Parts: sequence; C-alpha cells; structure tokens
Amino acid sequence: MGTSLQRRIPILVPIVILMTLVLVCAAVLAVSNGTVQAAPQTQQPDNSKCLLCHQEEGKTLEFPSGEALSVVISPEMFGGSVHVNLACQTCHINIADFPHPENSAQTAREYTLQYQNTCLQCHPDQAAETADNAHAKARNDPNNPNAQNAPTCVDCHNPHTQTVIQKDEKGRLNGLELAASAKTCAKCHNQIYQEYSQSVHGEGLLVNNNPDVPTCIDCHGVHNLSGPSSSGSQFRLSSPQICAKCHTDESIMGKYGISTQVLNTYIADFHGTTVTLFEKLDPDQQTNMPVCFDCHGVHNIQRVDDPTKGLEIKENLLVTCKKCHPDATPNFPASWLSHYIPSKDHAPLVFYVGWFYKILIPLVLGGMLVLVGSDVYRKVKRRKAKSAPAESDGEAGQEGGSAK
Repeated sequence: MGTSLQRRIPILVPIVILMTLVLVCAAVLAVSNGTVQAAPQTQQPDNSKCLLCHQEEGKTLEFPSGEALSVVISPEMFGGSVHVNLACQTCHINIADFPHPENSAQTAREYTLQYQNTCLQCHPDQAAETADNAHAKARNDPNNPNAQNAPTCVDCHNPHTQTVIQKDEKGRLNGLELAASAKTCAKCHNQIYQEYSQSVHGEGLLVNNNPDVPTCIDCHGVHNLSGPSSSGSQFRLSSPQICAKCHTDESIMGKYGISTQVLNTYIADFHGTTVTLFEKLDPDQQTNMPVCFDCHGVHNIQRVDDPTKGLEIKENLLVTCKKCHPDATPNFPASWLSHYIPSKDHAPLVFYVGWFYKILIPLVLGGMLVLVGSDVYRKVKRRKAKSAPAESDGEAGQEGGSAK
C-alpha cells in the first residue's frame, strides 16, 4: 500500500498546485471586480491606526513650493461623516503603512488634483455631471492661467468631515443646508457672496434659513452647474425659465403675496417674445432684449418696494429703462404694470378699458358683418326681382308668335 501511495504522490502534487492557483486567481478577481478597491483586511473597518497619527494638531505635509498642507483629521469629525464606514485606503490606495511612500506633488494644489478622479469609484453619476460643467471647462481651458484652481469634488465636499445632506420630505435641501451651500461657493466667489448676502434672497436664507429662497445651486445647478461664462448667450436666454421655477409656483409665491404671472406677462410683451424666439430659433445668438436680471439685478436683487433701490420707485425704474432707452422721459416707466395682469385691484383703468374694447370690438365687427350681409342679401334679392319680369316678357312674346 505504501508503494501504491508513493506512486500516486507525483501525480497528486501538480493537481493540488493547479487547484491552489485557480482558487487564488478566483479570489483576486472577486476582490478587483468591484467598483471600489477593497483595503487590506487589517484596515477594514478599523481606521484607528491612521487616526492615531493624524489627530495630532499641527501635523502638515510640506511641498517643494514651500507650502504646508494640514493633514490633521479629527476622529470625532470623521466619525460623524458619511465616509466613516470606508477604510482610508479606499481613497488613499497607495498608502499601506508608515512611513508613507514619497509623493511627487510639487505644490499643495497638485496634491489635491491627484485625487480628482477618486470620487468616481463610488459616485459615477455625479462625476459624469461634473465632467462637462463650468468648473471642468475652466480647468481644461489651455488659455486659463488659473485652470489648476478650478474646484474639484474635495474643494466643495471635505471627504473627512462631509456629513449626510439633510433634505425635506420632497427631497429638497433644508434652509441650513442651502445656506451652507452658499458658503461653500463663497470660498472661491466671495465678492459675489457678499453681494448675495445683502440681497432679498440672501437675507431670507442666511438670516432666516428660509428654504423657499434660492441660493447659488438653484440657479446654477449643483454638479452640472453652468454660468454666463461657460454657456454664453444660452444661459442668458434661458434665465427667465430659471427665475420662473420659483416665481410661477403658487405654493411658494402665495405665502408672500407675489404675482405668479411674471413669466406670462414677460413673454407676452415685446421684450419676452423676442427673447423666446431667439432661445428657440438661435440660442447661440446674443440679443439686446432685457431678461429678468437686467432689471432686477443678478446677485444683488432687492425687494421691489425697497425705499432706495426698489423698482416700484419710479426714479429707480427710469434708471433701469435708460440702460436700453437712453432717451426715456420721466413718464416712460408709467406703462409698466409690474408683472400683474390688469384687474380691479391692479391697474383698474387698464382693466376696464380692456373690457370696454373686448365688448366694443365684437359689437363693431358683428355690426359690420350684419350690415355687409344685409347689403349682399338686398342686392341678390333685387337682382332676382329684375330678372323675373324679363323672363315673363320673353314667354309672352313666344306665345304671341305661335298664335299668328
């Protein structure tokens, strides 16, 4: 029996080795087939080894440029973040132990840009939206001297402290989250943020946390954001529709007694009709017709009844009109109905004159139709009356000839 076993061993050895290789390959494929590369087993989900070092205050990463980037991570802040269940190596895939491998980045910004595609592993939809947005266009513009400073995901969402974004039952951000998003944009667009904070929208959001008030992302988008510099005339032409999202919503405007007819009244006049035609027929063509922000402002929009800047003040409205109509007289703005359809309460004179013509015009046209119709009827009847005696005379003549 021993001799028989000894004879089989040389045959079994390659089979065992082959089976081992197959199992190892299958394990490797199973691990690498996911969208996110798994960290080593010793690193999942325990990040205490990394946090033990990175929680030390004052710890920085220095670059040849002389910059120093803080690498301090608070265990408490990270513990409350959305990434708490991810191992550090999910994002830092090239770091497995200490000391860390040398990094080739020359500046702090270069280091940040090394991770610009990391979020794609878990957030492919959002990454696809950002691929062609205003920030991406700025970053990929060879003529842009500040291309490297165009924000990436981590500039808006700190991966070590980002918490779950709070939304209401309709899926819309609450007031605090909307205010936080505006402050995020302020990191790069601080001057615009200062203008916005003094506007009627900014005051409502930043002071009162009112979720009905629009912030940056409501007008420019979140991951698919656009703006006048990236979209050209297309953004300008479509801007009335952006404003209309809120200003035609009765559930929002009804709370503040604001007319929801702003879009209809704008499109009905010469300015809006021209802009609408350009948007549909030639969206890349610039037009000098005014859109909402030409009159109301962009980031510094004020209440229309503001005593110093409101458009209900005739002098302020005249200044706005003169941007396009330099020869406008003091009475020029008097024809503006403030986006209200004439009614008994708003512009009653225009309302009653409108009804007068609605009654008068049908009566006049109807009377003209009756007059023309009766005239035609009389002429036809008279023609028939004239032709009847002539036919009678002809028949009488024929009868007389036959008698002779």
